[in-house]
Amino acid sequence: MAHASRTVRATTIALRAALVASTLLCAGQAFALSEIKPDETAPPEVTDPTPLPDLTPDRSGEAPTPNPATPPQDATPSESAPPADGEPAETEPSEEETADPARPHVDPDAVVPEIIYDLSRLPGPTRRMRELILEATKSGDIEKLRPLLGMGDGATTLSFGGVEGDLIEFLKQQSGDGEGHEILAILEEVLEAGFVHIDAGKPEELYVWPYFFAVPIEKLTPPQRVELFRIVTAGDYEDMKNYGAYIFYRVGITPEGRWMFFVAGD
Repeated sequence: MAHASRTVRATTIALRAALVASTLLCAGQAFALSEIKPDETAPPEVTDPTPLPDLTPDRSGEAPTPNPATPPQDATPSESAPPADGEPAETEPSEEETADPARPHVDPDAVVPEIIYDLSRLPGPTRRMRELILEATKSGDIEKLRPLLGMGDGATTLSFGGVEGDLIEFLKQQSGDGEGHEILAILEEVLEAGFVHIDAGKPEELYVWPYFFAVPIEKLTPPQRVELFRIVTAGDYEDMKNYGAYIFYRVGITPEGRWMFFVAGD
């Protein structure tokens, strides 16, 4: 009996030892698993800064749909675009608008303008300027014209090419006698002739002496040619016939009394 009891006890001790060992083994495995670091099982972190490619479909080749109510900000109107409502269209000036008012106004096919001798039909300022010019011519002193010729941009045109220097000195140089007396005589004869009223109602409206300025030279009547020879010679007349217009000295005065020109030539 004692021997059997010892055997049972040994067996029990062995079983207990086995149980303890099993328990310790499980605990050891659990402890080992808890010691595993996360980076030993997780995938490595991406350190490359290059971004991943955008796999969104590329639509840059598609034209954007414009908003009809909102024009593109960088759009500029073309030169041929029509003007906006209420804005006048830019047009090239016509030949009449750019024509020099001092050059002959002769249209062979046009009706001959009215030739006027009645000075009462002149506007007051125009008539007064004519009188002042005539007073200066009759005085024999060409300096009397100086205050009537104006200055700067408002000066009377004495040459198509412009005048450099003193206007009175220029007139003296144009005079055959060098003192200006011949020019004064021509100026007086021109202003004593009949005149024409041109471009009435327009900004370029003028009263011009002599009336031959606006009458085709070949349409002059015999009495009118006699008037012409008071101012020019027969040789001048032949030259004018070849040119087709009167090209000797003429005077233009505005309705406001400004002396616009005293020129000869074409």
